[in-house]
Amino acid sequence: MKNKMLSNGGMVALILFIQFMSAFAVCSAQTQEGKTSYPVMAPLDQYLIKDKSEEIALARSAAPPSVSGKAEVMVLGRKGYTVAVKGSNGFVCIVERSWTVPSDNPQFWNPKMRAPICYNPQAAKTYLPFDIMKAKLVLAGKSKTEIAETIASAFEMKKLLPIAPGAMSYMMSKQQYLNDQGKSWHPHLMFYSPGKVEENWGANLKGSPVIAAYDSQMHTTVFMVWVGKWSDGTLAPPLVH
Repeated sequence: MKNKMLSNGGMVALILFIQFMSAFAVCSAQTQEGKTSYPVMAPLDQYLIKDKSEEIALARSAAPPSVSGKAEVMVLGRKGYTVAVKGSNGFVCIVERSWTVPSDNPQFWNPKMRAPICYNPQAAKTYLPFDIMKAKLVLAGKSKTEIAETIASAFEMKKLLPIAPGAMSYMMSKQQYLNDQGKSWHPHLMFYSPGKVEENWGANLKGSPVIAAYDSQMHTTVFMVWVGKWSDGTLAPPLVH
C-alpha cells in the first residue's frame, strides 16, 4: 500500500480516533473549541447492545476469523464486561464504548461509539484490564475525577500492570464507529510499547505508514499500522491526499 498524506478531514478523524483508543490524549484545537455534543451520560440502554449474539459477532469482526474465531469474547452488561464465549488461543475480543477516551474528549459520552478490538494474549493480560476497570467505574456512576484517581491508584498499587512486551491488537472491523467523524475508519493493527518511544518506529514522519501517540495514563506508546483489507478480506479504501 502506498504511503500517502491524509486529507484535512481524514486528519480530524484520525485525531479523534486516537483519543478514542484511550492511548491518545491529543484532540484537534478545532474540536476542543467546538461545542460538546455529549455533555452528560446518556441513558445506559443506549450504550448496551440488547442482542448479545450481535455484540459477539461485532467483537469478532475486529480480526480475521482465523484469529477471532478461537478468541474469548466479552460483552458489556449493566455492571461491566463479562465473558460470553470462552476462547482457546489467548486472544480476547470486545466492543469498546466511548468512555475509553480521555475524560476531556468531547465525545466521552457518545452512545453511538462502537470499537471492536481483539487483543493478543500479552495485551489481554495487561491492557484489557484497564478497559474492564474503566467500564466498571463508569457503570457504577463514578465521576470522571473519581475514575481518573482510581485508575492512577490501581497502577500505583499494581492492580493494573505495565504493558507486556509483544502486546498488540487488531482493529479491522468494517462496522467500527470510532467517533462521529470516524465511521468505518481504516483497518489497522495496534502495537503497544512501554514508555514514550514514538521515534523508535519512525512514527508520525512524512511518508511513514506508522502513527503513534503516548498514553500518559497507561505510560504506554501506541503504534498504529494501516492494513489494506477489512477483517472479512474485502479491500479497504486507500488513504488519500
